[in-house]
Parts: sequence; structure tokens; C-alpha cells
Amino acid sequence: MLVRQLLSMKQGAGKPGLQAATIVTIKPDATLAEAAKLLAEQRIGAVVVSTDGRQPAGILSERDIVRQLAERGADVLSNPVSDVMTRDVQTCTTGEDALTVLQRMTEGRFRHLPVVDDQGEMLGVVSIGDAVSGRLQELAAEKEALTGMIMGN
Repeated sequence: MLVRQLLSMKQGAGKPGLQAATIVTIKPDATLAEAAKLLAEQRIGAVVVSTDGRQPAGILSERDIVRQLAERGADVLSNPVSDVMTRDVQTCTTGEDALTVLQRMTEGRFRHLPVVDDQGEMLGVVSIGDAVSGRLQELAAEKEALTGMIMGN
């Protein structure tokens, strides 16, 4: 399965009030409190940090915010997202294999990956859950095909 297929599977599976194709972004100068509110409102685990809404400058997860709260206390919520975001954003393209993307996420210990085109503009975001779901669908289809061959269907 390819990343483009993962994105197409998401098209009809948006969260309430959020289209699956929507890329939720936040500006680097927004506060961590604003980011936490956005994550909660959109019911998502990470937000792409972008100055223009098209190219990723960073990524910020719920985990990043929680770690900062634990280390520095509630005052950190007034700090800008740019202080905490992961700047070295891993990305993928629509033509990449979903299993390869899943392995990258697992090895890198991150759960969200912006999908970009040849110019680096975002087309969507895939999560580790999307990749696992895609793999499970592949395995189910393989099982059906093998069962059909064994049963003579």
C-alpha cells in the first residue's frame, strides 16, 4: 500500500467538525497554551507548525507539551511553539510504501508524518494509526485471497 492510498482512506474519515483532508497548522509564534487548545479542539495528537500553512517548519505533539509542563511548570504555556517544536521534520511523499513509512515512524519514535509534494508543500498528514490501519487492510485482503485459493473460489 502506498501513502497516497492511506491519504485517500482518510478522505471519508474526518473527525467531527474536521475534514480528513484538512491539514491543521499553527504558527511558530503561537503560545503552547494556544497549541494545547487547538489539539484538544481538533482532537488530534500533533499539529504541523508552519508560517504559510503550506510548508512544514516543525511539528508539535501533545507529548512535547506534557514534557515541557513536567520539566518547567505551567509558566511554559506562555512560551512560543517555536521553543518546543521538533524542527527536523520528517516527511514522506505519496509514492512511498506505507510499510516503509511505518518502520520509519517506529524507529524514529514519532507518530505523525506530513506528506509533501516535490516542492515540499503539504498534501496531508499520516499518523502511525493510519499506517497500521492500512497494513491491517492489506493483511485482510491477502487472507481473503489465500482463503479463496484454498477453498477453490
